Formats: sequence, structure tokens, C-alpha cells
Amino acid sequence: MSFEERADAVIAALDGDELKQVYRILHQHLNEHPELMDTDFLIELQNYLHRRARAEGIDVGDHGAWDRWLGNDGAPSCEARSRMRRKLPEQ
Repeated sequence: MSFEERADAVIAALDGDELKQVYRILHQHLNEHPELMDTDFLIELQNYLHRRARAEGIDVGDHGAWDRWLGNDGAPSCEARSRMRRKLPEQ
């Protein structure tokens, strides 16, 4: 893993499994930190992981398949998730 500064940006060479872990942890704590929801970092991380998953034949619209690919083996189904969903406060 490495970081390189280019002007006002940071270019990173990161391990895919570590990126999945970072995404899982951030996503698990979005209720506690809703300000992260619309950050460029989280959006780009999710977009990147979606592209990788699709390249490996994963249907990212199937939350169960997406969760398994991310390493969330015990994640609840979409139906259970919908029942547990809490509305985030307006910002």
C-alpha cells in the first residue's frame, strides 16, 4: 500500500481486501456518522468496488451476493434490512 501526493490530490495503491474492509466498516457506521454518506471518498470507493465485483461476475444489485463478495457473510437479507432500516435525519 502506498500514497502519493499530486498537487491537491492523493493517489493511492491499495490492497483490494483492505479496501473491502474499510468499506464494510464505514458502511456499518453510517448511522452514527451520516456526514460520510455523500463524501467523494465513500462514493468513489463504492463505485470502484462495484466495478471490481461486476468484473468478477457479481450482481451488485443482489445485496446478498454483494455482501458475500465484500466479506459480510452474516449480513441480513434485503427484506430484513428494509424492516430494520432507520430514516437518517435531514441535513
